[in-house]
Amino acid sequence: MQVTTSSEHPERLLPLVLDWYARHRRDLPWRVPGTSAWAVLVSEVMLQQTPVVRVEPAWREWMQRWPDPAALAAATPAEVLRAWDRLGYPRRALRLRDAAIAIRDRHGGTVPRTTAELRALPGVGSYTAAAIRSFAYGERDVVLDTNVRRVLARALDGAALPAPSLTRAEERRAEAVVPADPATSARWNIGLMELGALVCTARAPRCGSCPLAHTCAWRRAGAPGDVHAARRRTQPWQGTDRQARGRLMAALRDAVEPLAVTELPDWGDETQRDRALAGLVADGLVEVTPQARYRLPEG
Repeated sequence: MQVTTSSEHPERLLPLVLDWYARHRRDLPWRVPGTSAWAVLVSEVMLQQTPVVRVEPAWREWMQRWPDPAALAAATPAEVLRAWDRLGYPRRALRLRDAAIAIRDRHGGTVPRTTAELRALPGVGSYTAAAIRSFAYGERDVVLDTNVRRVLARALDGAALPAPSLTRAEERRAEAVVPADPATSARWNIGLMELGALVCTARAPRCGSCPLAHTCAWRRAGAPGDVHAARRRTQPWQGTDRQARGRLMAALRDAVEPLAVTELPDWGDETQRDRALAGLVADGLVEVTPQARYRLPEG
């Protein structure tokens, strides 16, 4: 017998998601009513590929130090990278500073609210722009992070996980189920994100605690496996150039003066160290002084 997917009655999901979110949402500082669009932008950039437990204290310190775009725009890249500390993917920090400069210079210090203007900011893609419009400005938009994609794939499509890359069909399906009312659509977006983060997780979903369990197309289909498993790439850490870059950045963040290459961490692989160091220089995360020493960028 063919399983009827929830996509035939997605309106049934709305009250279930909103009620669950009202009772189980986390008390996160960037979700407090009245939070500025700048604060939301900072949180969204920090949360990319970094868990909430690491982001929350960093976000609080960041917002105390740089409460608006003009404050961050006046900081040096070195100051920004040191404050970013171990959040990972430090290019995000420099892009955030570049975005702050653009907001100061092109938008009078106010985070823009249109999709086109947001997407024109350095480091702001479709997801971040939609999140700012929805969560900061209360606009109706389609917010599709990994958590939302996973919940919709299971609840509506009967798939264990969404495709590795976002598809146009997926975007159209998500658009079709976003409530028409802007305020409700914002709660729908954040409710799906929270449900995916806390219950409908990738590896160990807590279906017994899920408000959508009785109508979930994936469960009704017998919880089939991931048809895209062969296409997903794992991201190892130990021994990789990414780990090497992290070691070098940590040393330079802690350094009081520029370091000679012989003063940088040595883990027995000079070729990898030199390759990682050259990559950091090329990415603008490290600069070389006239004395051939290395430091975080000052200007």
